[in-house]
Amino acid sequence: MSKYQLDSSPIYIEGTDIPKNKLDISDSALIHEIEQNLLTQAYEQFSSQLNKQTLFDESYFIRLHKKTFESVYDFAGVYRNVNMSKGESQFCLANYLQNESARIFNELKEDNYLSDIVEKKDFSTKLAYYQGELIALHPFYELNGRILRLYFDMLCVWNGYNTIDYTDVIMNGEYIQASIECVQYADTTKLEKIIFNGLEQRSLK
Repeated sequence: MSKYQLDSSPIYIEGTDIPKNKLDISDSALIHEIEQNLLTQAYEQFSSQLNKQTLFDESYFIRLHKKTFESVYDFAGVYRNVNMSKGESQFCLANYLQNESARIFNELKEDNYLSDIVEKKDFSTKLAYYQGELIALHPFYELNGRILRLYFDMLCVWNGYNTIDYTDVIMNGEYIQASIECVQYADTTKLEKIIFNGLEQRSLK
């Protein structure tokens, strides 16, 4: 069964949690392997393109999703137009998604994409806030978490940090729990701790 509950327009192959794809793949392990390979390539591509003029606006966020997964999915880079939930978590209603997305990215722009923040603790707090907002927004049909982490990893690199190490917290379920608390309670406490612990400034060579 699908891992998400959608009001209409299901994107999954019937009876599975595998999205309909251009490769006609119905094997879960294989499609996940392809997704991971595409994501690895995206990290290399987008990190190599970062410069002082990079704008981390809504268009950039959408482009990450589109360019990473358009070879496999028709919905790459497309905001959903149906309501979506997972378990007890109700994501942003589709009717409000565009306005809420604009609000979040306008706030981030007003924060100068966090470039004025000096202390790691303050940076982690702000990053957790914006990541929590986008977790609750859940704008795409699929692959939200991975693109969201890619987006904020690029923002971290742009601000002089390494990419965030989520390895342990994804494996042990802490990241999922932190995400649930962002959606259900607007509480980013656990997420902030995860980001702080996984964040390191890049050493100058």
